[in-house]
Amino acid sequence: MVMGSNVSLSALSENAHSVIVSLGWGSPTGEGDADVSVLLLDANGKVRSDTDFYFYNNPVAADGSVQLLGKTPAADGSEDRISFDLTAVPSDVARVVVAASRYEDARFGELEGVRLSLADGSGEELLRFAVDDADSVSAIIFGELYRRGGEWKFRAVGQGYDTGLAGLAMDFGVDIEDDAAEPQDNAGIDDRPSTTAPAPTDLLTPQATLAAVPAPRRPDDETEPRKPARRPRTAKKRVTLPKAAKKTLAENESWREARLFPVSALKSDRDREMRATSVLLSVMAQVPEFGRRLTAAFGSPAGRMETFTEVTLPHGDSPRRPDGVIRVERAGKLWTALIETKTNGNALRAEQVQAYMDIAARRGYEAVITLSNDVALEGSPLVEVKIDGRRKHKVALWHLSWAEVAHQAQVLIRHEGVGNAAHAWLLQELLHYLQHENSGCHGFQNMGPAWVPVRNGIDDETLCQGDPRALEVVESWERLIRQVCLRLGGELGQKVLPVQRAKRGNDPKVRRDRLADQLCLDGRLQAELRIEGTPGVLAISADLRTGRLRTSIEIPAPEQGYPLSWAKRLVRRLADAPADLHIETLLEGQSAGPRGTLERLRPEPADMLPKSNTTQIQAFRLSLLKNMGSTRGNAESGFIRSVNDAIHRFYTTVAVHLDPTTPHRALPKPPLGLNADT
Repeated sequence: MVMGSNVSLSALSENAHSVIVSLGWGSPTGEGDADVSVLLLDANGKVRSDTDFYFYNNPVAADGSVQLLGKTPAADGSEDRISFDLTAVPSDVARVVVAASRYEDARFGELEGVRLSLADGSGEELLRFAVDDADSVSAIIFGELYRRGGEWKFRAVGQGYDTGLAGLAMDFGVDIEDDAAEPQDNAGIDDRPSTTAPAPTDLLTPQATLAAVPAPRRPDDETEPRKPARRPRTAKKRVTLPKAAKKTLAENESWREARLFPVSALKSDRDREMRATSVLLSVMAQVPEFGRRLTAAFGSPAGRMETFTEVTLPHGDSPRRPDGVIRVERAGKLWTALIETKTNGNALRAEQVQAYMDIAARRGYEAVITLSNDVALEGSPLVEVKIDGRRKHKVALWHLSWAEVAHQAQVLIRHEGVGNAAHAWLLQELLHYLQHENSGCHGFQNMGPAWVPVRNGIDDETLCQGDPRALEVVESWERLIRQVCLRLGGELGQKVLPVQRAKRGNDPKVRRDRLADQLCLDGRLQAELRIEGTPGVLAISADLRTGRLRTSIEIPAPEQGYPLSWAKRLVRRLADAPADLHIETLLEGQSAGPRGTLERLRPEPADMLPKSNTTQIQAFRLSLLKNMGSTRGNAESGFIRSVNDAIHRFYTTVAVHLDPTTPHRALPKPPLGLNADT
């Protein structure tokens, strides 16, 4: 689409009552980002109240009409997705505005590939809109959904705002009057407990965040200040796990705590699949926050959920029994997904998934969801299925990894919280089950059969470019990195995403072919992780020739102060870091600068500085080296475990001690005593 054009959603798809809008962008550094927001407007073009404004800490509408799904990795950066249930949008809402804003002095011109795409409930992309010439703006209205003649239409807008989020919100009637000092109550502040020191944006509601924006100047003739409006509460009290476990009443360590989901009786893969499916689906039905989080990305509406296992469905001469069924009812309409589960590293079977796709198409079901330890890659489906184009009803095929299930449970019970203590306990029992060694739900655990031949080929220099085994290893490496992001993000309660550089290309298959050729040339696997709140991108490199793992981060040099002060401050920050940490000074126009271990630099921080006072320091690179495992699995000597351990060690012993990133959002000291640490 082009700016200003519009289209009827019903003309594009018969399944447009539920849509997912994705806003995407990339940046040359891999660090550029923005926050999405949604405003519901009445016939006058204004919000009905401040609660019609949805953003990063008010992500879900109570009626299920809007849900911000968060970021997901894309080929050249990331995409922020929003789910809309158009059947649930209140009748007095005429337009739904989709926008995004950048932080402080950042502008959209610093990003690449700024775009919007819209998909229907089956996941099929219906339209795409590229936003051009956004150099000087800090907020953009990408598009809007609006009613016309009893149907929903979409308009590509592309309007920019120099005044950022505040200017955009004011235009649509959001109250940004500064009443933060008013002590009447704490309405609008999320008072849930937290197991980590929260960033201010984790605790601020839309009203509290906008309250930090200076109010517009009143006319000179206005003598009576307007009374600030009382803010509605936007977050209920949440329950998370306590910081410290309660003291056990067991007499000794041999006493085992009774578990809701025991795993000791599991003897076969079939037992594991049946038990894992039943455990997961039952918790999804009983904990609405968890069930909704897993299904919203698959086009499910927000409604009453019921789950079933071992359902028999007719299919030719032999009935089929999918591992599970999810049904969601909303306003008298049903959304149904068939579930096919695998555990213990077992692969999905194409003919089995194909049969479920055919059954779902004939019976009018919306989706088939596969669930296994494998991690899906962009542009590389786990299972190839054939779609009969003659059928009017379309079925979406989605994949979910056990690592993603564990990640979502971990984020809810340890960081964001759930509705009550019973829900938190159920999620804790689910997480304990998934993490047990006998459950078979451990996520990606094997680098594949090509791992050993590729390593041997690199050692004896016989691996040639174009070898398909090198591509298999690159794909396994990408799966491993995506799983590392999920696990680390679950532990931290922060967003951890793999970085995809725009210069590597937008086509994921072409990008992997290029990385496979590079692996054949230099014997290295490389990846970068962007961790929210960390001052740089965490890089991981596996050198298959030397058998060494290198984890590193580059810290930009401060813009003010003296180099010696920078060096001394960095050494003080790293007082508890490992002594074998390598520190390298990166100089402008030079390939290398002074370097040394932290142990040697502690007494003499000046050794980090170049001898010439005229040489400009660009950054400091911090690195840790570790021997990598040789086997392809997750055993003590396995490569997968060594990568997990290396990234975990680097983050917990080095990255946590560094200065946090400059706060992205233009927030002065938070009102009402909120913690200002980022």
